[in-house]
Amino acid sequence: MIKLVRVDHRLLHGQVAFSWTNGVGANCILVASDTVVHDDVWKTTLKLGKPSGVKLVIKNMADSIAAINSGVTDKYNLIIVVQTIKEAKQLVDGCPSITSINLGNTKESKTTTQVSKQVFLEEEEKAILKDLIKRGIECEIRALVDDNKLNVAHVLK
Repeated sequence: MIKLVRVDHRLLHGQVAFSWTNGVGANCILVASDTVVHDDVWKTTLKLGKPSGVKLVIKNMADSIAAINSGVTDKYNLIIVVQTIKEAKQLVDGCPSITSINLGNTKESKTTTQVSKQVFLEEEEKAILKDLIKRGIECEIRALVDDNKLNVAHVLK
């Protein structure tokens, strides 16, 4: 069962590994990324950061979507982590079972707008989020599991 789909450019770190894993009772973390799956340094770093007793799976986007849709992940309390809003949209488009996205941390750049302490959005990302919200996907900002949810629609006015 999918417990959380999180956008976090850092992927697996303290917030995900401890706050979210414990908070939602996750026993498996799926990192869905076409980039990370081919990067041995990233993979090693992620493996070092995973909590003990929690399975870590790193798959490309297509294989992640196939695994979710096949039901093979249903036996886990699953956290799915992606680096970008575009990747989150890919998952939503490919997996009807995904109905909610958590924005945790997105990169700041010269072309982004800050919408919360740790979330910075490009114009294209704002458009993607507006589309997802229109389609009935819950989009919320929350760094830690105990934080109050901030509805993304409220910051996209």
